[in-house]
Amino acid sequence: MWTHLPSLCALGLTLITSVITSPIEIRATGPWLALDTDFPDPGFVQADDGTWYAFGTNGNNRTVQVAKSADFKTWTLLDKEALPTLAGWETQIDHWAPDVVRRNDGKYVLYYSGEAQQMLRHHCIGTAVSESTDPSGPYIPNPTPLSCRLDQGGSIDASGFLDKDGSRYVVFKVDGNSIGNGGDCNNGIAPLKPTPILLQKVDTDGFTPIGDAVQILDRDDSDGPLVEAPNLILHGDTYFLFYSTHCYTDEKYDVRWATASEITGPYTKTGRQLVKSGDYGLVSPGGGTVCGCMYAAEVRITGTEVEFV
Repeated sequence: MWTHLPSLCALGLTLITSVITSPIEIRATGPWLALDTDFPDPGFVQADDGTWYAFGTNGNNRTVQVAKSADFKTWTLLDKEALPTLAGWETQIDHWAPDVVRRNDGKYVLYYSGEAQQMLRHHCIGTAVSESTDPSGPYIPNPTPLSCRLDQGGSIDASGFLDKDGSRYVVFKVDGNSIGNGGDCNNGIAPLKPTPILLQKVDTDGFTPIGDAVQILDRDDSDGPLVEAPNLILHGDTYFLFYSTHCYTDEKYDVRWATASEITGPYTKTGRQLVKSGDYGLVSPGGGTVCGCMYAAEVRITGTEVEFV
């Protein structure tokens, strides 16, 4: 997302996430409300004991919020700060869209977007590693961000991915609309800035880059001012890249997907909306994520088609 509305309640304008190839029992048709508090942009991870943990954008007087659930239905917001200390490059505000992955050594890596001291109102992607094997943290930030690209608007919306060969990647958005010319999400007035989705291979530690990031998607006229909130999964032999289009303050904000036979692409946009305003009573849902969300739903994949069940 380009900016954060702290008054958002229960993700109504920020996020709808999908459950794919999951052991979670189907509990309702379409999304259901699982945590009724200000908890935007959640990322999810499941611990070895089966407990689910959710991590949310700054709110409730926390830099990174944490909630947990034994069954993915009943959630509890923890009285805990996941990121109690910050790195030298970031300010104290605007920590967005956290995502957490488990490493082979049992520790966890937290990806997040933090405001850059070097360029206020613009963001870099920070990384942090858990002190122990407790997914809820605390997490210790690394001194160097994974990506900044401040000359292109910054980097946000990081999401980790473990490929079938054991390789690790991080997919993220270059926040070009943050340096746009105004209008819808600051990028509705020509010439429109690119908002590419990049794929960065990382080492087994989850945060050391291997080579340069590669572009796997960008906005076109059908996407409005931007594409953002990428999430990558592998189903069978097909890579699915979920992403949001248009502006999160606009009712056109939605979740779409593109597919590829190789992780680096090329990715083909399906042009289909997985979820949009009006579906299930939602307004401006965005940010499709593989495992689930505070508004959660189960989806079925058939070939390259994705649908709610």
